[in-house]
Amino acid sequence: MASWNSVHLEVLSNVFGWTAFCAWSISFYPQVILNFRRKSVVGLNFDFVLLNLTKHSSYLVYNATLFFSSVVQKQYRKKYGLDQLIPVAANDVAFSTHAVLLTAFTLFQIAIYDRGNQKVSKSCIAIVSVAWLAAAVCVFIALPSHSWLWLVSCFNTLQVVMTTIKYIPQAVMNFRRKSTIGFSIGNILLDLLGGVASYGQMAVQSIDQNSWVNFYGNIGKTLLSFVSIFFDLLFIVQHYVLYPAKKTALSPDPDTVVQEEPKDIEDGSG
Repeated sequence: MASWNSVHLEVLSNVFGWTAFCAWSISFYPQVILNFRRKSVVGLNFDFVLLNLTKHSSYLVYNATLFFSSVVQKQYRKKYGLDQLIPVAANDVAFSTHAVLLTAFTLFQIAIYDRGNQKVSKSCIAIVSVAWLAAAVCVFIALPSHSWLWLVSCFNTLQVVMTTIKYIPQAVMNFRRKSTIGFSIGNILLDLLGGVASYGQMAVQSIDQNSWVNFYGNIGKTLLSFVSIFFDLLFIVQHYVLYPAKKTALSPDPDTVVQEEPKDIEDGSG
């Protein structure tokens, strides 16, 4: 059975892992609180939220199965080596569970708060439908041969695709409105911290095991952190450089869905 070679590196890995968990988990709350204070979800892209729910649900399937299933763990070690640590930690499972619950709650807020004329796009509904149809097909393919590792890897791939797609609607909306009002930057700053900490955890495990299997054995987590960091930096540039709140207040874009009150400008920067 694989084990850590250094107690110090194991502790450091846990520190990075739970730092990522805390940052990523807390990152959901600024948007939830902002929605509650404004009693409005105008400025939050609904496609972003729905795609995010699909992403976190598929990631939860992967993390929980690989962490708890001894059968899947056996198939993983058979493929990557008996001396390899399972690349999913308890903090990964905890984060995914929490993420699904908070994203679902954000959808509930969308249902009860002022939406303006915003709605989920038909293209988003199509993408989500195709994603879960593809997942169902993979289940039927895996059943005869009991290829469970391959199956959960399909869910891992799905979450990477959803991660890449989910940020685009919000980035485009910010560009069209020339504003980030209604979209919490606090979410993004914490998401960035989580992505960096996640990379740190994987790097420490790889150093301890003197192997980089941890990165490509869980390519989903690797790409998740990379894509998240890329878009987080983009949103930071949009919020602080391209469309700062003061500039938006002086020169509101005519394409803005709803004219925001001055108090919302302050809320939007939190």
